[in-house]
Parts: sequence; structure tokens; C-alpha cells
Amino acid sequence: MTTHATGTRQEWLAARLNLLADEKALTRQSDELALRRQALPWVRIDKDYRFETENGSASLSDLFKGRSQLLVYHFMFGPDYTAGCPSCSSIADGFNGFFVHLENHDVAFSAISRAPLAKLQAFKQRMGWTFPWASSFGSDFNSDFSVCFSEEQQCEGGIEYNFRREAPLPQPLASKTVQGCEACGSEEPVTQMAAMTGTDAATFTRERPGVSAFVLDDGVIYHTYSSYARGLDGLWGMYQWLDRAPKGRNENGIWWRHHDRYGRS
Repeated sequence: MTTHATGTRQEWLAARLNLLADEKALTRQSDELALRRQALPWVRIDKDYRFETENGSASLSDLFKGRSQLLVYHFMFGPDYTAGCPSCSSIADGFNGFFVHLENHDVAFSAISRAPLAKLQAFKQRMGWTFPWASSFGSDFNSDFSVCFSEEQQCEGGIEYNFRREAPLPQPLASKTVQGCEACGSEEPVTQMAAMTGTDAATFTRERPGVSAFVLDDGVIYHTYSSYARGLDGLWGMYQWLDRAPKGRNENGIWWRHHDRYGRS
């Protein structure tokens, strides 16, 4: 017999209407936060970032593809990775469905990673993705937007991610939480995630996920917004569904995989 609370349809409806009031309040608060995001001051970008794309070398302005806005997903795929971060890959599984709608609403979209373009293209083909994905290999773009860090920064406490400075990487990493990788937790999940990318935990966590927004106004590019870590939850489609499932996220460690690796050891 279930241990969860049960009740009549009338009792369920009363509880549901009470929850609905709170859901509506959260929706209104979310609308207000969206307006506050849009009201942030714009920061002019003068650095000439270069990227490699399937269409050749490109500047940041080229990634707009004639549109006035650009959304970038900072995908964890470092030069030493052999596969993309499984968490980023799970988020990216939803990109194919929406990027075409963004592009038809004056918003360009691109994932950007530090791995060389050939690695990105091979993994993209493996995953069956079609969304734009640019390589920033050799560029300062990822470090300037706080999504990649050096081994020296990692060891000396020089990482500033998600708008806070992290402590030096514990040596060894055992039973320590790596900030900004809340889904990873202790060493075992971090190592597990790293193994899926063909790296060790330290190398894996020198890359970080994020989203950034840019606007092109009168020929000038401005940075308008960035978010990291759990600020990406709303972009992670599977969690929006799980939060509405009877048992919620119901997690015990890292359970997700690259979508073509379920059922494999």
C-alpha cells in the first residue's frame, strides 16, 4: 500500500487550487524577473573574438547572422575532452527544437565550446544535432565570460564562477563539492561525469556551463546577460518535466547519460 497521502477528488481539487495560487504568483514573479534581466545595463564589447564554424572563420558579429540578438550556450567541451559534458548534452538535446523559432524571431543562437571544430562536428553528428555550434579554440571568449579556467587558477583559488570566487581545488578531490557543478556533488559523481568526457575530474571542471546574451545595436555589440550553474535549470528541458512527474527528480547521484548511451555499461 502506498505511503503517500491519498484523498478524494474534492480534496485533491482543493489542494490543487491552493497550489495553483502559488504557481500563478511564481509565474508573475518570473515575468518580473524577465523584465529586470532586460533592464540590465549593456556592456560594450570591443575585443575581436574569432570562432571556427561550419561556414569558416567567424567574428562574434557574424554569429548574429543578420539578427539583432544572439543567445550563446557555453557548452562544456574542452580541448582535452573526447565527448561533450553529459549534462550539457542533455540540455542541448532540446536545442534542435527551438533554435529555428528563435532565428525567426530576430534571435540568433549558437553553442560555443573550446574544443577544436572537428571534435565538435564529430560529436554533433553522433548526437544527431543540427543547431549551430562554434569553436572558440585559441580565443579568450570562454575565459572572458567565466566558463573556462587554467590549472593554475584552479589550484590557487583564482576561479570566479557564478559571480563568486571558489576555494582552491582540494587535493585530493575526495568528498568535496566542486562549486558550480551542483549536479556533481562529491568526487564519485564528478569522476563519473569526467569519465563520460574522457577526462579526469580536475580537467573536466576547468570547463563550466553558462548562457550569455548579446545585442547588436547600430553596429556595436553589447553583452546584456549571463547566467551559470543552477541558473540554467530553466533551460534543462527534462527537469521541467520531472518537476511535474509524481516522484519529481527522484535522484540519487548521476543517472543521466548521453542519449545514445542508455542501456550501455
